[in-house]
Amino acid sequence: MRRVLPGWAGTWGRAVAPVVVAVLALTAWQVLVTVGRVAPFVLPSPVAIAEALGAILPQVVSAALATGANALWGLVAGSVLALVAAALAARLGWLRSTLVPLAAVVAALPIVALAPIFATMFGATSELPRQLVVTVVVFVPVFVNALRGLQSVAPVHADLMRACAASGWAATRTVTLPGALPHVFTGLRLAAAGAVISAVVAEYFGGLQSGLGSRITSAAANSAYPRAWAYVTAACALGLLFYAAALAAERLTTPWNRRTS
Repeated sequence: MRRVLPGWAGTWGRAVAPVVVAVLALTAWQVLVTVGRVAPFVLPSPVAIAEALGAILPQVVSAALATGANALWGLVAGSVLALVAAALAARLGWLRSTLVPLAAVVAALPIVALAPIFATMFGATSELPRQLVVTVVVFVPVFVNALRGLQSVAPVHADLMRACAASGWAATRTVTLPGALPHVFTGLRLAAAGAVISAVVAEYFGGLQSGLGSRITSAAANSAYPRAWAYVTAACALGLLFYAAALAAERLTTPWNRRTS
């Protein structure tokens, strides 16, 4: 019982602390806007944003679903490509020396350049350009972390597998993959948030007006700033949802890697 209580206390502390900080930040925000008489076009108040969010909630949910679908498609495609590339690079030295610099180049590509190019190539009436932008953004963190994990097998473990005459698949299944999973999920957690950000930014550059990015642009252009911030709030919530899903998958898949309080 003495060991359980501190664990519960640590769990509650990690859960409550962000909520307390968020409440304090929103309170300070509201006081700053009210007392300082900040203009709505500079910074709307949390109350005004909440009212706008309640008034257009169905539209916000619809836009969030459209953006979330693009982000999810790109996250899955980019992760699969990255994991395959990392597995091949870990095995083949010549391929690793090619893909690692290429990943650095891809990481430097700006979304503001990729989105218009893909829209021109595949058409502005398709969601494919936005999904491809997300795929490119997701590829780099997953590839880099997965490759690091696949190459991080301890020499003593590799020697033990050889001493036991374990086959290549047995060594991969029992040592390499379990050791690489924490690194893979580190990349996936980074990519999950990046997928939502890149999907929203890609929607700024024309095309279908169904996602959060295009709704933010439209609301800001019409001086409906609380409404624009309502869509921004939905984008933040969507990013947190993706991150929480990646974190939950990590907890379920790698129970041996859980940190104890």
